[in-house]
Amino acid sequence: MPVPADTRRRAARLTAQIAALGFVLPGTVAGRYTRCGKPGCRCTASPPVLHGPYLTWTRKAAGKTVTRRLTEDQYQAYRPWFEASHTLRALLTELEALSLDIIEDELQTGHGKTKTSKLRKTPAT
Repeated sequence: MPVPADTRRRAARLTAQIAALGFVLPGTVAGRYTRCGKPGCRCTASPPVLHGPYLTWTRKAAGKTVTRRLTEDQYQAYRPWFEASHTLRALLTELEALSLDIIEDELQTGHGKTKTSKLRKTPAT
């Protein structure tokens, strides 16, 4: 049974939504409390009263964790970009599922332009 046209239309809508997102910032923003380590400071008392919360943005870059502090104004300015990152991941997950449905149907019914025996793992050189 061929993939319904509405599946392909849904995939086209998802790609349009992805294209319309604009800037995205990956990672996590969290409020963190810290110790300064100065003798006699309230953060070294028992029980400690930590400093903060400080907004920190943590992400991976080139396999390493990168953390930056953000001011409240910076966070508010970049918040739509962080939210767009979450939206992007959800849209990509749905698009991948639709793409798999389409390709599986084409490979099983022979409606695809390539047969499974002719698929290449790497580009021709």
